[in-house]
Amino acid sequence: MRSLNQLQWLQRLLHKIRIGFYNRFWGMDLDPTAKISLTAKLDRTYPKGVHIGRHSYVTFGATILTHDRTRGMYADTRVEENCFIGARALVMPGVTIGRNSIVAAGAIVTKDVPPYSIVAGNPAKIVRTDIKVGRYGRFLSADAPSGYSKEEHAEIHAG
Repeated sequence: MRSLNQLQWLQRLLHKIRIGFYNRFWGMDLDPTAKISLTAKLDRTYPKGVHIGRHSYVTFGATILTHDRTRGMYADTRVEENCFIGARALVMPGVTIGRNSIVAAGAIVTKDVPPYSIVAGNPAKIVRTDIKVGRYGRFLSADAPSGYSKEEHAEIHAG
């Protein structure tokens, strides 16, 4: 029986086409290296306000808004580089998610998130700062071999 991994090339191709479509047709600003789940919702009422930086990951069911009709607000919403937006998180219009940050699953982000932070809750609050993540908001220590400290692991990956 064949493995679905043999179809990864097709998945990558479809993702490139989708990002290109959002950028060209809707006028969004999505970096080609960003990963966006097929079930993530990007606001198309004011599509030029959606900005997602390189190596960021918007997971399933997450919503990024750029408008609020009740207040007549249309604002740019930014997800900077190396961020992770958890499942079913909601990022409100005009919010900036600082680089190398993580938004927990189900969080409702109403204010800017500083770089190198984790936010969670409703409304989202900072639960941790000075985090170290790599591409797609993955903790650098996530792949640390057992028996190594975080510092040793960082040295291994730096060299």
